[in-house]
Amino acid sequence: MQKPNMLEAKKRNQHEINYTSYKELKDKFGKNKKYFVRTYGCQMNEHDSEKINGMLESVGYKKAESYEDADIVILNTCAIRENAHDKVFGFLGVLKHIKDTTNPDLLVGLCGCMAQEEVVVNEILSKYKYVDFVFGTHNLDNMLNVIKEKIDTNKNQVEVLSYEGDVVEGVPTVRDSIYSAWVDIQYGCDKFCTYCIVPYTRGKQRSRKKEDIVNEVKDLKEKGYKEVTLLGQNVNAYGKDIYDDYNLSNLLSDVSDTGIDRIRFVTSHPWDFTDEMVDVIASRDNIMPYIHLPLQSGSDRILKLMNRRYTSEEYLKLYNQIRSKVKDSSITTDIIVGFPGETEEDFEQTLDLVNKCKFDGAFTFAFSPRENTPAARMEQTVSEEEKMDRLHRLNEVINKYSNEANKKLMDKTVKCLVIGESEKDNTKVCGYTENMKLVNIDGPHSIIGKIVNVKITDTKSFSLDGKYIEE
Repeated sequence: MQKPNMLEAKKRNQHEINYTSYKELKDKFGKNKKYFVRTYGCQMNEHDSEKINGMLESVGYKKAESYEDADIVILNTCAIRENAHDKVFGFLGVLKHIKDTTNPDLLVGLCGCMAQEEVVVNEILSKYKYVDFVFGTHNLDNMLNVIKEKIDTNKNQVEVLSYEGDVVEGVPTVRDSIYSAWVDIQYGCDKFCTYCIVPYTRGKQRSRKKEDIVNEVKDLKEKGYKEVTLLGQNVNAYGKDIYDDYNLSNLLSDVSDTGIDRIRFVTSHPWDFTDEMVDVIASRDNIMPYIHLPLQSGSDRILKLMNRRYTSEEYLKLYNQIRSKVKDSSITTDIIVGFPGETEEDFEQTLDLVNKCKFDGAFTFAFSPRENTPAARMEQTVSEEEKMDRLHRLNEVINKYSNEANKKLMDKTVKCLVIGESEKDNTKVCGYTENMKLVNIDGPHSIIGKIVNVKITDTKSFSLDGKYIEE
């Protein structure tokens, strides 16, 4: 048994990261069985689940339509917010009922960022003993061995490393889309924002080699993919750990040179967003004019407490630079309200910056302390009522500008990558504009998977309606 240790996870050692290839497991122990994977959290987790699916299918498992129909259920978890914890433990209760009543042989596993938290693993070992196996973010590639050990020995398995594992290439992947693909470029984060658990759960920054990334994109293009999204906890810091003179601006250029139709990247940290990056985005037609640029707070005092390492003025300068250089750019952000010590004046400074930036959209959150982070040890000075009031007031402003940004597209013809059937109306399809606006499209299902012209016929705060225009 290997349990996580948060003190060890905080350390940033100097040992060299090994770059290895995935070792395929020959034993088809999943033959004639079904799997179900439930994913919580960010795009990194979504892509990790694609790898989990790929590994399970490589040993014979088939995807189940629902968890009630599965022989194995894996929860790929997120540790960013308290409600994510609550949802996971609630669903574990549902699975316990299934094991107790209809399927006693059901295997239940937990992985992802929650698995890297010492307190979570201790709680599972003491209160959730029906969880059959737990593995962490650093040994995802060893998942099948953990599951097989559980099957062979009938002993519960906990294998969570508190130090970074290898960078493993060639992990089998079953992608959710055949048109748009996630591509990891970097793992971990060394920023240590005081509210964030990610540097502890995902480890230190490790960049993939540029050749492996570019070759993956080339392969995706050959398979017919139209779009890739480059992923990392802090993509803007790409390459700093392994190269002296190669960074994200260089990688964007090289990925652009593959000729794939669309390139996106998330998530950016303003501190590492360089002038060269802005210039590359502005000069390349296949790098989409959509930037997610987390602000977190408009108060310099709170930004300092958060350890964000930029000021509101520096953020605004970068924001304006992107807007002025990148044609038809769309910029979204993250904002936290109710951080420890935040006063009404601090919050008003956030509103002021939002009014200056007029973001296309934002993910807004009320602060929730994450155990073992510095912010969790700060005096919690903002009541839940104040947090909810500020969140409501902030969202009103965000929604106003999101609506205004969308209205600018009314009656315009835009290019959309059509990704599937519309969730709101199955007679229609849906897709995304170059600047990441969701459009419900009046058009035939035959255009799914294509980049087409769409005339915008109606606008809302969070989506658009449009009509397919035949060329």
